[in-house]
Amino acid sequence: MSYDEEKQYSGHSLTPPLDMEQKHAAATVDIDSRGASGEQEYQGTLVKQDNGFLSKLRNIEAVMDRRLGVESEAITRKRPDEREPLTWRSQFTMCLLWASGTMNLSCFATGFLGYEFGLDLKQSILICLFASILGGAVSGFCATLGAATGLRQISCSRFSFGWYPNKIIAALNTIQQIGWSAVGCITGGIALQAVSNGTIPIAVGIIIIAVISLVVSLVGLKVILVYERYAWLAYLCIFIIIFSMTGRYADNTTPTALTGADLSGNVLTLIAIVYGSSASWATVASDYYVLYPATLNRSKVFILTTLGIGLPTATGMMAGCVVSSALNNRPDWLAVYTAPPGNQIGYLIQTMLYPRGFADFILVLLVLSGVNCNILNTYSAAISCQQFARPFARVPRFIWTFLCFGVIIALALAGRNQLLAYLQNFLSLLGYWCTSYFTIVASEHFIFRKGDFRNYDLEVGLPVEILRSSTRSLTDS
Repeated sequence: MSYDEEKQYSGHSLTPPLDMEQKHAAATVDIDSRGASGEQEYQGTLVKQDNGFLSKLRNIEAVMDRRLGVESEAITRKRPDEREPLTWRSQFTMCLLWASGTMNLSCFATGFLGYEFGLDLKQSILICLFASILGGAVSGFCATLGAATGLRQISCSRFSFGWYPNKIIAALNTIQQIGWSAVGCITGGIALQAVSNGTIPIAVGIIIIAVISLVVSLVGLKVILVYERYAWLAYLCIFIIIFSMTGRYADNTTPTALTGADLSGNVLTLIAIVYGSSASWATVASDYYVLYPATLNRSKVFILTTLGIGLPTATGMMAGCVVSSALNNRPDWLAVYTAPPGNQIGYLIQTMLYPRGFADFILVLLVLSGVNCNILNTYSAAISCQQFARPFARVPRFIWTFLCFGVIIALALAGRNQLLAYLQNFLSLLGYWCTSYFTIVASEHFIFRKGDFRNYDLEVGLPVEILRSSTRSLTDS
């Protein structure tokens, strides 16, 4: 719920916020009228509805929401009476949602970093397993805030960082989600190039992946949850196939040649990268729980989210560890992988799986795995854009989705030939800032709020909390 909405509700009006149908009606204006104007509530902010460009866009978004459910007010707090009843299917979604988004070609490529750093197979696998679960636990805690408050993740962190510092968090989160989407586009483009035997350039593949992700992320949370609930199964089967067909060639005997500070440095670097991959979901985790009942068991949310992020991420990365170690025993695979411009993961998959037609089919499915991840990233990036400032909230979410789409393509095209360097630098950075974010949010919850959501003044106290939390966050940093 925005600052203006809280302020209006707390002191200037006893009228409760409009329900969703009333909001849709309020957001709809006659675009053919001339001279008509008036103020209506949109995203918790009073905006002037006239014949202007933004008013027409909001009207279009309201119509799309009624017909397609595209969420015309995505950042507005979901009140308890707007939630959906808890079912066994929705409980499984808490885990399967993340499995679909993390078990992808990007995680598989990250598994090659242990080989690139000179670590042996055992070291790489242990790091991928435990660092993924640790990062998943960070995201799992943040996920518990969604159902309890009805707020998206960046909206929740207003209580921890304060009103104005939180705008910086929104900007950082947007950069993070766009960067992850760019990684997904690059890996998908690499796979498409291999499937087409080089007739489809990586650049074209990047655009194709980005467009597919754009279409799905536009439709809103409900459709995303349904899609991600089932998509994971195909990718679990794919990685089982990869393990079974390449495991016999894995090099589990050659020890690492690194010693001393070099070994410690590379181990810590890989831990930071793998941990950052799982922990990076912390800044969006609660976005996908706002439709759950406020009484949802938070321990269940934490456990299912932690396992849903940590184990699938580790599965994809460990598959990469196994395949990369096999390069020591298969010179023909190594020649394919190191062919210019290097890191030819798509062609490597095509070579190591057989028959050839089956390998191409697996690659096509792995292309779609990038779409699974990008859907979540693009959706959350657009929501964060709306929280930069109140004027930004007046711009419909689908417009921000298109703008993020353009930036994603630009970044992916720029880094398409340096995938592993991109992953190493980007994921290391994510681990640092997501840990800082988690520490501040957790400290606010357990120290200052005593671990009790009743101490969050969701209905009447946000203006006071803005001043209190902003001062605390700045003085304690």
